[in-house]
Order: sequence, then structure tokens, then C-alpha cells
Amino acid sequence: MNHLIKFCFALFVLCTSAAASAQVNIEINTPGVATLKQSMQARHAQLAEFYASGAVGLTADGMIALRDANAVPMAGRQKVNGLVAAENQDRKALYAEIARANAHPEWEGDIRNTFAQRWIQHAQAGWWVQNGGSWTKK
Repeated sequence: MNHLIKFCFALFVLCTSAAASAQVNIEINTPGVATLKQSMQARHAQLAEFYASGAVGLTADGMIALRDANAVPMAGRQKVNGLVAAENQDRKALYAEIARANAHPEWEGDIRNTFAQRWIQHAQAGWWVQNGGSWTKK
């Protein structure tokens, strides 16, 4: 009986060690990831004013959203909607590409959650972020 307990414990340690070593590399850099990051970086300069005004906020699911359309003049709403859509398209593609590059496409949801937390943690003071479904100013 004592041997069985030791065996089960050793198997448990082995399995948890293997699971821990199979962690996602979110810093992986493939040509696809690099292209998406460049696209997002170029767009960020255009989005910054909308983050600062509170028109656009970071969502809890790793996307961005038009939070307050009234913070954007009517003439600029089409532009901001286009920027939000393009950014979200790139973010979805980034999460999928990182999962694929790690040879684990099933990890896409976990990667998205990790990025969602990082985006919110690194948001500048004054930007709006979703927290538990409601918007708060950071």
C-alpha cells in the first residue's frame, strides 16, 4: 500500500511538472506575429487620442470597444469605428497566431485572457478599462 501511495505521488509530480513545462510562449516571434504587432503599433498612434478622451476603452476579453460615441465628433465616428474594427481583427489574429506558433491552437482562449490582463495592467492613467463587466477609469 505504501508503494502505491509513493507511485501515485511520483506520477502526480511528473504530470504537474510536464504541464508546467508546457506553458505558452507569448513572446514568440514569427513573421506573422511581427507583422501583426507592426500593424497594431502603427494604428496605436491613431487610437491614442480616443483612449485619452475615453471614447475607446480596453475590454476584459482582450479587445477594444467604442465606449462613448459622444466623445467623438459625428464626423470622426466612422474613422474610430474603422480603427476599432481593424484593431480587434489584428488582436484576434495575434492570439490565434501565437497559439499556432506554440503548436497549441487550443490555447488561443488562454492567450487572449493573458493579453487582456496585460493590456489592462499597462493601460495609461486616464484610460477606460473593463473590470467585471463595468467600465472604470484607470
